[in-house]
Amino acid sequence: MKDKAKVVVIGGGVVGVSTLYHLARKGWTDVVLIERKELTSGSTWHAAGLLPLFNLSYSVGKLHQYSVNFYHELQEETGQDVGFKVVSNIRLASCPDRMDEYRYYAGVGQTVGVDVRFLTPQQVKEIWPMCNTEGLVGAIQHPDDGYIQAADLTQALAKGARTRGAEIYRNTTVTAIEAQPDDSWVIKTDKGDIACEHVVSCTGNFARKTGAMVGIDVPVIPVEHQYIVTEPHPDILARKEQGLPEQGVLRESDAGYYLREEAGGLILGPYEKGAPCCYVDGPHDESEYELFNPDLERLMPHIQACINRVPAFSEVGVKTVYNGAIAYTPDGNPIVGPAWGLKNFWLNEGHSFGITAAGGAGWQLAEWIVDGEPTVDMMGVDPRRFGPYASRGYLRAKNEEAYAGVFTTHYPDEERAAARPLKRSPCYDRMKDLGAVFGQVYGWERPNWFAPADYSLSESDLNKADTLLNVNHSAALEDGRIVEKNSFRRSNYFDFVGRECLHVQEKVGVLDMSAFSKFTVQGRGAADWLNSLVANNIPKGIGRVGLCHMLSRNGGVRAEFTIYKKAEGDYYLVSAGAMERHDWDYLCKLAPTDGSVQLQKITTQMGVLVLAGPRTRELLQKLTDTDLSNDNFKWLTGQPINVGYAQADALRVNFVGELGWELHHPIEMQNYIFDELMRAGAEFDIKPFGIRAMDSMRLEKSYRLIPREMSIEYAALESGLDRFVRLDKECDFIGKKALADWQQRGFDNSFVTMEVHGVSDADARGSEAIYQGEEMVGRATSGGYGFRLGKSLALGLVRPELAEVGVELEIEILGERYSATVVEESPYDPGNAALRS
Repeated sequence: MKDKAKVVVIGGGVVGVSTLYHLARKGWTDVVLIERKELTSGSTWHAAGLLPLFNLSYSVGKLHQYSVNFYHELQEETGQDVGFKVVSNIRLASCPDRMDEYRYYAGVGQTVGVDVRFLTPQQVKEIWPMCNTEGLVGAIQHPDDGYIQAADLTQALAKGARTRGAEIYRNTTVTAIEAQPDDSWVIKTDKGDIACEHVVSCTGNFARKTGAMVGIDVPVIPVEHQYIVTEPHPDILARKEQGLPEQGVLRESDAGYYLREEAGGLILGPYEKGAPCCYVDGPHDESEYELFNPDLERLMPHIQACINRVPAFSEVGVKTVYNGAIAYTPDGNPIVGPAWGLKNFWLNEGHSFGITAAGGAGWQLAEWIVDGEPTVDMMGVDPRRFGPYASRGYLRAKNEEAYAGVFTTHYPDEERAAARPLKRSPCYDRMKDLGAVFGQVYGWERPNWFAPADYSLSESDLNKADTLLNVNHSAALEDGRIVEKNSFRRSNYFDFVGRECLHVQEKVGVLDMSAFSKFTVQGRGAADWLNSLVANNIPKGIGRVGLCHMLSRNGGVRAEFTIYKKAEGDYYLVSAGAMERHDWDYLCKLAPTDGSVQLQKITTQMGVLVLAGPRTRELLQKLTDTDLSNDNFKWLTGQPINVGYAQADALRVNFVGELGWELHHPIEMQNYIFDELMRAGAEFDIKPFGIRAMDSMRLEKSYRLIPREMSIEYAALESGLDRFVRLDKECDFIGKKALADWQQRGFDNSFVTMEVHGVSDADARGSEAIYQGEEMVGRATSGGYGFRLGKSLALGLVRPELAEVGVELEIEILGERYSATVVEESPYDPGNAALRS
């Protein structure tokens, strides 16, 4: 065994071997893989081998697409059969909401490049003759989909990796992982030590044990998954004898199962409620090819549904029941990328659809390790999207929920209920009493919108489908009322959100944004370091506020900060709540080591209340002795002020495009400040508003979000950040040269704001395809209704020559084409008169 390598990959399942292969394919041949037992002996060996392309996440969709294409290439390259059967995949729909989900997904598929076809029930019958199509409203088909033999795939990857110079050490146990002063690592094993520059953890069910070796709490706990293998069925055998094609993979989404042929019989795999977490602290050290006792009772509702849909299933005996562990994360997506707080330590864990994602995850992680950046926007799978709140108890609840929800309809406005409420700002109960309907971000509860007192939806309002999986509403409030129906279209909260927007425009509103991530940067080197970090000039004068972007190495956008200069060498940074661990990790890893800069994360020390609307100045002036006039308190500035007896840093900025201030205050003073605002604001008819109103208003101002309008896949200038990127800045900053080179080569995209015409009940959400004629020329990144303008809007990226104001395009929303016109940026108050008033 080697005693030194460039990279050590730990874990010999399909994900680990794919990572090894792709590192070698990138030209890093001095790479090794360590597996404690035999390759595939964890979860890979018992995987059903399905390759579902369906995923509403852009990041995961790109990984899955790559995998399916790559597995064909791998077989040709290695000459080793991977058992890839391209039999297609059909997803059935038994209700209109499910068809809307498919229509929305088709937009994602179009922008990613996945072939998605819509089928009638009759076409389903032609492809799957054994399927009872009664009650179906339609289906979609992935013609390139199918299944693969997981063990054969892993061996082909291993052969390809070895051919390219990589080495694999089986039956070798990692006993310790030790960080070195130069950010390299020493991997201690029962066969000797290996020194390396990079470590990649691909340990599946052992992820938490591996993380514990380096002091991180990996947010992965497996869940038991069962599937049934039947004896052969005479009709399937007869079809084979006649040379007829295999019927393919059938998924009845509204009943929560998949079904495919296997050796003349069938495999049924349900995703049931009540499936428990397992290996909470990791498997025992000698675990290998391990299964759990079956529990068919949990599967009975799905078995009955399958018998109704495919009666032949009831006509064959059960050959085997597999019950094995599948790794899960709280949102069901894997974690692929750098570990937080550790340099050169990488995670490729939490793969609940590991066979499908393995190729793409290995590909992108190799790009990231070798070149310093992935080529795909990986925010949807970044390990740092979860924070320290993701404790074992949280993971158990959320991972079991994610498993049970694999086939539930994933509405764009869904708010999953498990492990909530967890993180609450002090004014949570006050907002709840005012009718707040909460969502969550990074564990924080935030008001999405406000329902009137005693408002509720009846069963007839909900109009649930008569299917096994038919939940179409957010969780009931504490008093049992259901107030929010989920939909891909305008739902019951649409008018309430509109009233919130118009109230902010006409009077004054208050929004709780305490979930913002907040950091301080202090020290003699703070200014120079920040300037080298972001593309804009940082604020020069004390009290100035600036919007600054940290670019990726390739010239895309990595992070966005509002920077407030409090004093010389003292800066306050604010970023998106969901990005706290991500942004903090980058700040810490890039910080100087000479003591010239001190960083603090103060998210939970500071609350934020946003006041916005034309009466804001009058209201706030009643509570402070600071002169709030335009002459004394200009737009894009901040000052420490008193609010009654309390104190706050008031920043004259907001994300809604009205006169307003953000009040950043010691969080222990929040309820006092909130009560004072409501008391003093009574004469101005102050009302709270929520995140959905804020999002509507930010669309009207063309304000961008990470990772929607801004990402590593788009150059910062493609995202329309010309005002915030200073390529003429004297100092160098991350991504400066790469962006200049990209600009020289020419951009493929340009940011646009569009008015969408003819919409009556379904606005764009983001990920919709944009067309000129029959040619796809871009993708929407956000969308919704602008209540102040009375117009349906979409933000997006299109080819540069189509970004001129007045250009007529089309956008496909839930399967329907709508005309769309490129309009001026910031169609609401383009001159910022309200913000400056």
